[in-house]
Amino acid sequence: MSGFSPLEDYVPPTAEDLSAELRSLRGLDVERLAVLAEEPSERLERRLASGLLLGLSGDPRIRVFDPPMVDIPAGVATIGVEPSRLDALQEEYDWLGVQREWLEKESPRFQVELRSFRLGRYPVTNLEFIAFLKENPLGELPSSWSFGRVGFAAANQPVHTLSPRAAEAYAAWLSSRTGRRFRLPTEFEWEYAASGPEARSFPWGERFSEDLANTREAGLLSATPVGIFPGGRSPFGALDMAGNVEEYVADEYRPYPGGRLIEDEILQKLGRYRITRGGAFDKFQDLARCHRRHGPVPDSSSVIGFRLAEDP
Repeated sequence: MSGFSPLEDYVPPTAEDLSAELRSLRGLDVERLAVLAEEPSERLERRLASGLLLGLSGDPRIRVFDPPMVDIPAGVATIGVEPSRLDALQEEYDWLGVQREWLEKESPRFQVELRSFRLGRYPVTNLEFIAFLKENPLGELPSSWSFGRVGFAAANQPVHTLSPRAAEAYAAWLSSRTGRRFRLPTEFEWEYAASGPEARSFPWGERFSEDLANTREAGLLSATPVGIFPGGRSPFGALDMAGNVEEYVADEYRPYPGGRLIEDEILQKLGRYRITRGGAFDKFQDLARCHRRHGPVPDSSSVIGFRLAEDP
């Protein structure tokens, strides 16, 4: 053991020291910080520092009873991938240990007509979920809240590590409080909102970029304030649809029309499970693809939150 150094293989994470950025932002009001947090021309460290300060001082972008929404027009959505692309996808993501049967869940490609709806610009945040729990004290506590409380500066980060029942309870509560019709998006609505009419592989295009999403490649390894990866916005203007936290949709897993049932580890252990979409800060780029179908992996951490949909 002589000569062993515990720091020998240490790789500093991205944005490990934000002290200079935080000092430079001192004195700015929350409206200016909100602009900086979503300014594509700013460095990630500056956007992150702006978001963290907003988490401490109050983020004007987070409105519990009037959440920012984007309009998704009615249209024909192209869902999934062609069977002929599966071999190429398998080869592209083989280095991540992606199994072909996982990719087969995305196939075959088909089209479906969707009515117009609205989708949350951001995933639901800790601040919003706290408001729900204050009026529903017997509600489910996210397991990511250490000792049952939200961490400092985390108010404007996505709530995560909860069940789909908790997400649906939140949507029902907000509907009752506002008189509006909130719910979870269907799987097809989610994919269309993320990939757009062109059925993109990622919300921004066909090629992955670690600068556009909070996935493991970004090196942050933590949830971040919503919206600080503005270059990764979807064609309809929704943010964080790739990375940060996975998101529950309204549907349980079932094969696509003409596809086969994939009895992978998730199905074998859970029997039935809710589909999740979008990837997360602790997962690699494959899960951030718009077409990728995932779920709560048994015996593993699942960083899963949710985003609201609304019927007009």
